[in-house]
Amino acid sequence: MATEKKKLRSADWFGKSDKMGFVHRSWLRNQGYPDDYFRGKPVIGICNTWSELTPCNGHLRDFAEIVKRGIAEAGGFPLEFPVTSLGETIMRPTTMLFRNLASMDVEESIRANPLDGVVLLTGCDKTTPSTVMGACSVDLPTIVVPGGPMLSGRFRGECVGSGSFNWEIKERQKVGNITDAEIMEMEIGVARSNGHCMTMGTASTMACMVEALGLTLPGAAAIPAVDSRKKVLAQLSGRRIVEMVKEDLKISKILTRKAFENAIVINAAVGGSTNFIIHLLAIAGRLGVELNLEDFDKLGSKIPLLLNLKPSGKYLMEDFYYAGGLPVVLREMKAYLHNDAITVNGKPIGDNNAESPCYNCDVIAKVDEPFQKEAGIAVLKGNLSEDGSIIKPSAASPKLMKHRGRAVVFETMEDYHERIDDPNLDIDETCVIVLKGVGPKGYPGMPEVGNVDLPEKILKKGIVDMVRISDGRMSGTAAGTVVLHVSPESAIGGTLALVKNGDMIELDVANRKLHLDISDEELKKRKAAWIPPAPLTDRGYVKFYIDHVQQAHLGTDLDILRGGSGSEVTRDLH
Repeated sequence: MATEKKKLRSADWFGKSDKMGFVHRSWLRNQGYPDDYFRGKPVIGICNTWSELTPCNGHLRDFAEIVKRGIAEAGGFPLEFPVTSLGETIMRPTTMLFRNLASMDVEESIRANPLDGVVLLTGCDKTTPSTVMGACSVDLPTIVVPGGPMLSGRFRGECVGSGSFNWEIKERQKVGNITDAEIMEMEIGVARSNGHCMTMGTASTMACMVEALGLTLPGAAAIPAVDSRKKVLAQLSGRRIVEMVKEDLKISKILTRKAFENAIVINAAVGGSTNFIIHLLAIAGRLGVELNLEDFDKLGSKIPLLLNLKPSGKYLMEDFYYAGGLPVVLREMKAYLHNDAITVNGKPIGDNNAESPCYNCDVIAKVDEPFQKEAGIAVLKGNLSEDGSIIKPSAASPKLMKHRGRAVVFETMEDYHERIDDPNLDIDETCVIVLKGVGPKGYPGMPEVGNVDLPEKILKKGIVDMVRISDGRMSGTAAGTVVLHVSPESAIGGTLALVKNGDMIELDVANRKLHLDISDEELKKRKAAWIPPAPLTDRGYVKFYIDHVQQAHLGTDLDILRGGSGSEVTRDLH
């Protein structure tokens, strides 16, 4: 018996013969669409994060045209729309302040318009999680097309990673005597094609995240932005989203608890960014999937590291793709995964990646011969982070993973910049750098400053790592023994706010401990005397953000955005 054809959501706009059907159709006809486009074709929105202020996404206008081609071939009606874009390397004070705003833009743009399915064009760090968060709150069939990494940076015969080199500049200038001319040459050669950072920074991590979650066609994450095969993937994604609408394969059917667990495992296996935690928690919160900070340790901290990629290795994303890409990792890690988790092509993720040969074992290791036996994220707790903090062991110095040192405290980022290179600063390599006021509410926006540069006098001794602790984040392109996401943050009176110069701090990663070595009585006394800092603004979105943002261990989404409103809009405009 034939099944009844599902009514398209867009039919509420274009399928009516009354006044409002006339209004919705007639004004759109000025773009020259033929009449059959309004007669039962699935309407597919192309959510484009292209912007000239987002260098990593500068090629997505071209990609949108390729996606449109695929949608039209499959019998769909493509309509591209712009949303807030977030240029990681351009925006101040931090794109993280605006991730939730961008997600609101995506959510309301999808809900308010006659769309049956959505293609998300993403690339730069926050453009992936923000668009996915917004799409989750509406819950239509959704597919992601990652913009892809740049080609490997080149400098005088050396392969260099965009992002990762940023954290070496001070060291090279102060210790390596690199000249201004050489810096300029590097500046030109490090980002030499379209695409996002080609290290396993947050952009590449987010691309791997959406593929591991099942939101992309197989193999999407690692294809370089300028490789013709990325265009093929974009066109095939356009075709596939039309079929997803016909199958009613909504994003909530793909993003199950199993999919989130798979993503946690794969992030550990590729040495992904710590920012992954914040974003995955926020996405789960939009869908009502139970996920907490401890899951990242329980599921991901004992996972073997299979990828030899900067900042945890030596290669770059271009090499990763040539070695076989994420499908190889998914196949190698099958014993750790829910292989029956459904993906956007309607097939289980295990089936998609069953035949995925590796072409370079120096880039992608076998699961029984990993580059590191245990990678992933360690979640630390103690009186210094009651709700949790995190560290990335694969990027840290083994000798510092158990450490007790004297706190050298910086109350703000400005305080740090003013004093860190003062030759009279009382600091040595055994100390612990403590940075306050860089959490979600405090900065505001929780910037990527946790991996602060070491003092010049320490660098000149040949030392390149020290324990650093903050309530901020760090770039996925960075490395170091850096404790991040301390929750509750200092701006709301977390214990971090009470640390003083000279206090002893104990870090014990093996035992998941972060401890401020003062008595409970002294801690209580300091809490009673603590005065909250004044907020940085009293108006606009930033005020709204400060009032509603949640703490890091919850994903720093706005409290009023958790969950979703669905796709139904009952009231018309006249």
